[in-house]
Amino acid sequence: MLKTDKAMNITLIAGARPNFMKIAPIIHSIQKAQQTGSNIHYRLIHTGQHYDQKMSDTFFKELNIPEPDANLGCGGGTQAEQTAAIIIAFEKELLANPADLVMVVGDVTSTMACSIVAKKLNTKVAHVEAGIRSWDLTMPEEINRMVTDALADYFFTTTELANENLRKLGVPDEKVFFVGNVMIDTLLANRHRFQKPAFFDELNLQKKQYFVLTMHRPANVDEAEKLKALMHEIVSNTQGLPIVFPIHPRTAKIFSELGIAAENLKIAEPLGYLEFNYLVENSKGVITDSGGITEETTVMGIPCITLRDNTERPETITIGTNELIGTNPEAIKPALDKLHAGVWKKGGIPELWDGKAAERIVNHLNEFYG
Repeated sequence: MLKTDKAMNITLIAGARPNFMKIAPIIHSIQKAQQTGSNIHYRLIHTGQHYDQKMSDTFFKELNIPEPDANLGCGGGTQAEQTAAIIIAFEKELLANPADLVMVVGDVTSTMACSIVAKKLNTKVAHVEAGIRSWDLTMPEEINRMVTDALADYFFTTTELANENLRKLGVPDEKVFFVGNVMIDTLLANRHRFQKPAFFDELNLQKKQYFVLTMHRPANVDEAEKLKALMHEIVSNTQGLPIVFPIHPRTAKIFSELGIAAENLKIAEPLGYLEFNYLVENSKGVITDSGGITEETTVMGIPCITLRDNTERPETITIGTNELIGTNPEAIKPALDKLHAGVWKKGGIPELWDGKAAERIVNHLNEFYG
């Protein structure tokens, strides 16, 4: 580890559930570096974009990271209202506590909003998970990625494809750092700590004899008839095996109005990180419209069916255990038939998804400011 003579002050941004899994290993790597002479100091800011006990606060405890130095309390509202609230609140925060570098992760509203503030205050920005693209401008996350990558000074990437996307945008190679996937750092560091949910035995779930379902994207859950059709196909083609559905708050409201019920459909409250991944690791397969879950199933070797028309994580398909089947309900039966037949692809693990991405990031930070 390089020793820095000049103190480096970093502001770390966390806004929504996926951010916490990405920030945690970076904090742990900074703490480890400090013990070996690094002069990096960090300030952790929670924008409050997600405020739900199971979806934010719990993660700080589970992932062994300190309470944030500030919570900006910017939850709720439309996309524009939330973006504006974060910009106003974070500007005050950064003016009161200047930093050498603002580090943002992922692609949520907080990522974009805090990047804008930092650059307007002439502060450097590092983007962790830079360069990933779905090429779908109907996704708010894609807008967030594009804006953040247009402003960033340092780009920490998860795959060679992300590197290539940035090259095509004209980002100089010396600003791009292929470090691996911090989300997988957290998965591998905590795998031995996964916790069985209380309902696992209550529902008499058997390992590899149930499915996990998650859905929250507007394309799947906002139209009542579309959601009903998707649920009908899922329930009808899982051969009676239990389907555990930890329901997203966004989906719960719509779902409750539809009166969907089936004997093998088990609705659960949102789970903490350790319980949810226990559920995934021991399942027969996952049906989802998430992006991050497809990365975790790839590393855990769990078959994954993704109900989306595109993905910003193609490596989970070309290398991993994920299959992108689109949002047409008719595509669900053939995919589940393939899984039941035991011919699902085995998959592999992408390069540098080895649990050391955050360590590489901190090593680079020391080089920048050493």
